[in-house]
Amino acid sequence: MVRHIVLWRLKESANGQGKAENAAEIKRRLEDLSGKIPGMIRLEVGFDFSRTPDSSDIVLYSEFETRAALDAYQVDPLHEAIKPLILAARDERRLVDYTV
Repeated sequence: MVRHIVLWRLKESANGQGKAENAAEIKRRLEDLSGKIPGMIRLEVGFDFSRTPDSSDIVLYSEFETRAALDAYQVDPLHEAIKPLILAARDERRLVDYTV
């Protein structure tokens, strides 16, 4: 199994919306992928509540059957459709992919 974790810090405003609205839209659109991506076992999206200088604003936690399934997800049209929203809203992105 492969775990795919992404953390984003968001801009104060983007896409004509504030940070909270963009975070909610990103969460909704990512969660809508659940059950639609072959090989995806689990998907969770959460918001940070600690709000420290070291915190990110939003996290994606997902699990895939294999690395090939993760690779296919990266170019899946459903995932590709969300990327412009996230790219415009994000200020910073951190990523960790690992095998368990």
